[in-house]
Amino acid sequence: MAPPASPSKRLPAGIWALGFVSLLMDISSEMIHSLLPVFMVTALGVSMLTVGLIEGAAEATAMILKVFSGALSDWWGKRKPLAVLGYGLGALSKPLFALASTAGWVVTARLLDRVGKGIRGAPRDALVADLAPPEQRGAAFGLRQSLDTVGAFVGPLLAMGLMLLWANDFRAVFWVAVIPAALCIVVLVCGVKEPERPAGQPRTNPIRRENLRRLSPGYWWVVALGAIFTLARFSEAFLVLRLQQDGLPLAWTPLALVLMNLVFALGAYPLGKLSDRVSHTTLLAWGLVVLLAADALLALSGRGLVAWLGIALWGLHMAMTQGLLATMVASAAPADLRGTAFGMFNLVSGVALLVASALAGLLWDRLGASATFSAGMLFATLALAGVLVHAARVRATPKPPTPQG
Repeated sequence: MAPPASPSKRLPAGIWALGFVSLLMDISSEMIHSLLPVFMVTALGVSMLTVGLIEGAAEATAMILKVFSGALSDWWGKRKPLAVLGYGLGALSKPLFALASTAGWVVTARLLDRVGKGIRGAPRDALVADLAPPEQRGAAFGLRQSLDTVGAFVGPLLAMGLMLLWANDFRAVFWVAVIPAALCIVVLVCGVKEPERPAGQPRTNPIRRENLRRLSPGYWWVVALGAIFTLARFSEAFLVLRLQQDGLPLAWTPLALVLMNLVFALGAYPLGKLSDRVSHTTLLAWGLVVLLAADALLALSGRGLVAWLGIALWGLHMAMTQGLLATMVASAAPADLRGTAFGMFNLVSGVALLVASALAGLLWDRLGASATFSAGMLFATLALAGVLVHAARVRATPKPPTPQG
C-alpha cells in the first residue's frame, strides 16, 4: 500500500490558475450583481417579485445547462474548451448591463451571463477533480472557491468606491466590469493545461440509462440534499435589498456582499482542508445550524449589528458547505461521469433555486422581508433533519467484517 500523501504537498498549478480565473470573473460579475437589484428597483422600477423571478430564472438557467455541458465534457473527454466558451459568453454579456434601459435588457444580459456560467460550471468543476489528487480534493475545491470568493468581495468593494467617486453612476461602474472579465479569458487559455484522456477509453453517451445507473444512491442523496439546501439559501440579492430597504444608502449597499464574501473567502480553503479529515455529514450539519442563525438574525432586523452579523454568518455557512458539497459529488461519482454528475447536481439545484427565489420575492411583496428569511429557516431545518437522519442510518448500518489473517 502506498503511503499517504504529505499534507504539505502543493496543489497543482492548474488548480491555482482555475482559482484566479474564477477570481477575475467574480470581480467583474459582482461589480454588477452587487448593484443590480438596487438598480432594477430604483432606476428601472421593477417589483421585488420581478427581482426574485429574474434572479431565480438566471441562476436556474445556469444550473440547468450544466447537466448538458457536463455530459458533453464526459463524452468528448475534454473540459477546457467548454470552460473557455462559457467564460467567453460571460465576458460578452457585461457591456449589455451598461446599455440596459429596461428590465428586458437586464433579463437578456443576465440570461446570457448565466448561459455562459451554465456551459463552464460542470466542466470546470470536473476539471478541478481531474487535476487534484484524491486526497487533496477538499483542499482543491476549497482553494478554487476561496479565490472565487475573493473576487466576490473585491468586486462589490470596487463597485462601492466607484459609485462614491462617480456620484451613483451605475452604468459607468458596469463598463469598468468588462476589464477583469476579459483578463480571465487570457488566464484560462494560457494558464490551464488539461490532463490527457486515457488511451483507448471509449466514448459513450453519459446520460444513457445504463450509465446513470452507475451513479450510486449516495450520490443521489447528495443531489437531494443540495436541492433542499438551495431552497433554504435563495439569491443573495435579497441580502442587499434587506439592508437597502432599512435605510442603507445606495452607494453603500455592496457592503452586504463584501462582508458575506470576505467571510466566505477566509473560510473556504481551511474548511475545505478540514473536510478532507472530518465527517462530511457533521460539517454539513454545522453549516446548516449557522444558516439557521443567519436567517433568524436577518428575519429580526435589516439594520445595525444584528443584520451585519446575520450576513457574516451567511458567508460562514457558505464557506462550510459549498466546497464540501462539490467534494461529495466528486467522491460519489465515477471518474468518467464526473461532468454528468456535477451537471445533474446543478440541474436539480437550479430548479430549486428558481422556486426559492420566486418564493422569496413573493413572500417579501406580500408579507415583508421577515417572512422571506423565516421561510429560509424552515427549509434549513428540513435540510438539517435530513442530514441527521442520514447520519443515524449510516451509523446503524452494520459494517462488513474485517478479513482476518
